[in-house]
Formats: sequence, structure tokens, C-alpha cells
Amino acid sequence: MKPDTKLNYLEFATLDINASKCFFTQVFNWYFTDYGDSYAAFFAGEAGLDGGFFALDPGQQYSPGSHVLPVFYSADLTETQQKVIQAGGVITRPVFTFPGGRRFHFREPGGNELAVWSECLE
Repeated sequence: MKPDTKLNYLEFATLDINASKCFFTQVFNWYFTDYGDSYAAFFAGEAGLDGGFFALDPGQQYSPGSHVLPVFYSADLTETQQKVIQAGGVITRPVFTFPGGRRFHFREPGGNELAVWSECLE
């Protein structure tokens, strides 16, 4: 079982997924799993933090550092979503499924976007 509310996954925007994969493999020994042409998950081993790179949509503006999405893990997605709302967060993307689980995105009062994920319900 994963520790509840621990930051355990980061997503980065990239202009070139293949170039990002090559760079991080060569420099940091990360390995990747592709999920289609527009997403690659990375596994950072000893770093203890995994994540992914997503391709920006054509024409989408890229601003370095502004497309990082910290993703928290929660054993109870519904409860965590309620806590986010009660604390003044705004849900920017309601709960959706993805390969391996479910998640939602939110904006905290300071303007940063983050996400929370959990395994799929059986």
C-alpha cells in the first residue's frame, strides 16, 4: 500500500517526447513505458519519484516550468477531493480514469494546478 497523500508522481510537458526520453535515460538512467504517442511514464528508480512526459497539443503555448503537474496519491479519492474543495481548491478536471487508476485535477488558492490519483475501484 502506498503512503496516503504522499507526493509520488510528477508530469512534465514536453515539445519532443522522444528527445526527453533519450535525455533522461542517458543522464539519469530512467526507463519509460509509452502509453500511445503523446504520453510516456518514467520510472526514476532510486529517486523514489516516478512521473511522465506529455506532448503539448499543437499550437499550445509552452512556458518552461509552467507545465509541471505534481500528482499526489490518495487511498480515498472522494475524501481527498472533498478536502480540496473545503480548503478552497477549485476542481479543474473532475475524476477520470486512465491506465492504472483514476484521478482529478485542482487549482489551489495560490494558482498552482495539482492532481490526486488512486487505483481503480474493483
